[in-house]
Amino acid sequence: MPTRQPQRIATRRTFGDVITGLGALLVLVALVGGVPYALLRVTGPPIGPALLDIDLITSQVGPSTLIPILNLILWIVWFRLLICVAVEVYAGIRRVGMPARVPLSGGTQAVANRLVSAALVLFTASAAVIPLVRAQAPPPIKPNVTTVAAVTHQQSAAAAAAEQRQVLHEVRKAKKVYVVQPPHGRHHESLWEIAEKCLGEGRRYPEIFKLNQHKEQPDGTRLHMADLIRPGWVLDMPDDAVNVHIVPAGQPRTETLDDHRGRPAEWDGSTRYDAGKGAGDTQAVTPRGETETPEKHKEPQEALPEEKAETPPAEREEAAQEPPPEERQAADDRWAQLAEEDRARAERDAAEQGLHLDVGHYLAGMSLAAAGLLVLLGRRRRAQLWRRAFGRRIARPRDDAAQAEVALRLGADAPGTRMLDIGLRVLGRALALRGRTPPTIYAAHLSATSLDLWIHPPQEEPPAPWTAHDGGRVWRLAAHEGRMLDEHSVADAAAPYPGLVSLGTDESGRVLVDLEAAHGLINITGANTTAALAALAVELGTNRWSDRMHVTLVGFGDDLAAIAPERITCAGSLAEVLPELEARVRDQVREGEVLTGRVNGRAADPAWPPHYLLSAIAPSPEEARRLALLAREGTRTAAGYVVAGDVEHATWTWDITEEGRAKVDALGFEVNAQLLPRRQYAALVELFGTAERFDGEPLSPEREAPIESRPPAVEVRILGPIEISAAEPLEEGRMALAAELIVYLSTHPGGVHPVVLGGILWPRGVQTAVRDATIERVVNWLGADSEGRPHLFTDRAGRLRLGPEVRTDWTLFRELVRRSHGDAAGRAALLDRALGLVRGPLLSPRPRGRYAWLADDDLEYDVTAEVADAAHRLCEVRLARGEAAEAVAAVRAGLLLAADDEGLWRDLLRATHATGDTARLRAVVDALHRRAASHPYGGGMAPETEALIDELYPAWRIRSVPSA
Repeated sequence: MPTRQPQRIATRRTFGDVITGLGALLVLVALVGGVPYALLRVTGPPIGPALLDIDLITSQVGPSTLIPILNLILWIVWFRLLICVAVEVYAGIRRVGMPARVPLSGGTQAVANRLVSAALVLFTASAAVIPLVRAQAPPPIKPNVTTVAAVTHQQSAAAAAAEQRQVLHEVRKAKKVYVVQPPHGRHHESLWEIAEKCLGEGRRYPEIFKLNQHKEQPDGTRLHMADLIRPGWVLDMPDDAVNVHIVPAGQPRTETLDDHRGRPAEWDGSTRYDAGKGAGDTQAVTPRGETETPEKHKEPQEALPEEKAETPPAEREEAAQEPPPEERQAADDRWAQLAEEDRARAERDAAEQGLHLDVGHYLAGMSLAAAGLLVLLGRRRRAQLWRRAFGRRIARPRDDAAQAEVALRLGADAPGTRMLDIGLRVLGRALALRGRTPPTIYAAHLSATSLDLWIHPPQEEPPAPWTAHDGGRVWRLAAHEGRMLDEHSVADAAAPYPGLVSLGTDESGRVLVDLEAAHGLINITGANTTAALAALAVELGTNRWSDRMHVTLVGFGDDLAAIAPERITCAGSLAEVLPELEARVRDQVREGEVLTGRVNGRAADPAWPPHYLLSAIAPSPEEARRLALLAREGTRTAAGYVVAGDVEHATWTWDITEEGRAKVDALGFEVNAQLLPRRQYAALVELFGTAERFDGEPLSPEREAPIESRPPAVEVRILGPIEISAAEPLEEGRMALAAELIVYLSTHPGGVHPVVLGGILWPRGVQTAVRDATIERVVNWLGADSEGRPHLFTDRAGRLRLGPEVRTDWTLFRELVRRSHGDAAGRAALLDRALGLVRGPLLSPRPRGRYAWLADDDLEYDVTAEVADAAHRLCEVRLARGEAAEAVAAVRAGLLLAADDEGLWRDLLRATHATGDTARLRAVVDALHRRAASHPYGGGMAPETEALIDELYPAWRIRSVPSA
């Protein structure tokens, strides 16, 4: 089929164009100026005295009334023409393309369009107005959008035209594709990032998703979810995409991938960070599919023999001073070997981190469950610190378990959890005080701006600060109101809706449903039913908007019972639990009394504690019948029943699609399902299993770090509030990210690749340009050392490092402690100097969402243990010398950072007792008691600590301890 060639636009006016333009201009002048002049002379103004006479309505119609009415109509027609001409002139002069349509203009605007277009030819050949009416004209042909290489000033016009025709001919048989890059460190590409890179706007990612949905990829899989793409996939791209490959339209994806893999990798051995060169960069491709290297990345190519120019004298002198060829070859071979080793190491790290990111994908999305899990994990860690042995740190998670904790830290929505908990308790307490029965809430929507409760039947006038919307169908608590709620005022209030649990997420927030509101059996079907049930179980077992809850898991979740044993139990079959459930339901109250009893009860002793059944085993017909009778459709009980498989008597049916969507037809919901697949489930279980280990681990080996007498050029202080001394302050909005970058590099002296660092600082993904700009900004901010070398540089292996004149207080602390081991005489002074560096909790205050990498790093575990051990050693030294007050000061210095280390509190008790001051001892005991009662992780006080208090201060149990 012949290719449509581009047409040249005529830029010269013909004699006919001039005559036509003059005629159109005269007609326009006559219509715009002549018509109103004639009307004024013949018939007068638009509204004459006759039309202002009020008797016109009741008088007979005659020439005296008809002529003024016709005059007014003529004026209206002229005014409409005047507007059309003004619109057309504006569009032609400003070249806006299609003029705005004048309402009720009809053919008038078409006439004005033709007259104005013809008249404008007299003034400019390019000011053409697109006609509004094209009678019997074929639809316009949209040209294909393509990327055309820039033509240099040396090319002739004929060559440029031939090139353009050739490109247009090839585009007819080509398409644009993008090959998803392999992971680099912890960074995976996403459709959003690809859209930003290739389309200029991340929000255009749905276009890429629609072009590739359900199309088979080279690995045999298909794209079902927009946030799940895999390295090596070949994605079809929109016509205006850049930084892509242009391939034949019919080329298979596997062949495209093979061609992509065949390109040689690029190696950068520069010693200073080059912001334009990242291992994850995507190469730009010309329309013929040839790789186009950016100018600053291009390697000098040897010219053809006939094109070789004579070497300038300066270059000849420089070449004469170069080392012999054999030395250059040996150096090149060595650098090539180092590059290959470094690339292999980076690929291993990327593969490992790629698996890790897959582990965190689902866990980070379970925001409410993540917040509850972190509280339980903190409680286990506190119990580990009770039993931590001197010289050892608590066991830390590894591999998948560590990445699971990173995901939990990233995804946890503590503010949303608090608003859901306190907001519902405030609502229940307010309704109880008014004597009102709480409404039935069948679902809730939690977003960054509000908490919405969906009510049925609708009710108006909710108690403040709740407000009614949509005719009372929605009760809303604004986020700013929720943040101001006083949780102490409802500390003893019962949770009115403990059965609310996350179904999934939509574009604006999280959708929860109330298991009790089903008034019957809930059936879960489709793919990943066990993963959906596991996610429900984790959130029910860990949420804070429930009190005394009991969750029974059938056919799965044996390990989950160990995470929340006070709430979760497991059974092997429905037959084991049905008799108990039936006996319990017989004793319950009828509809309405459950909610009323809760809001009038207390959190410590709620009326009818809820019991929820989650079964991964499909019930038999008889079991299904008994469950249906047990649920008693139409009656609300403090219970909910969710079972997998097709059940005939279900009230609600949740369908989980293969794409991970959850549909509840009875409620009209379709959301991204909250799932906990097998691997994520195993990682979570391993994480809590590690927190049950009390044997501990050896501390990381100490490295000798010679201490210079002069202060460092840049000091990074992490043993307390984050402080970085630099020549000039960085603007406030960029300081948090820059500080985290420097903290990571300063605590990892071996260096890190830029792509790995990008995955650490931006675990959800980042554009290469943003990452490089941030690194370059920090390079410039830190400046250079005394020898003119940048404090932040890239070594020959491609890793980012900090220079020798950058020092952390943590490095100095470890060196002082190391020296104290071999200096008995100066031990106290060295330890005292080391503890003097401690100013507060590690890296405080940490911005929300940052420093999640600490969960997969030794730093947090080592710092806590070593600071506590140093304080303990100094306390013993001071007590051995009879310096009890100094021993107390040493322990308190350690508690600034390691406040949860129970061994330090016991040291404080002993040191305070040694002072002989009973009042001070009593104050320490009271503080310990208050801390144990109000600790955010709970757990009370360690048995060893209670035993020590009994020994040193027996009267503490009978004293009235003031509240915190």
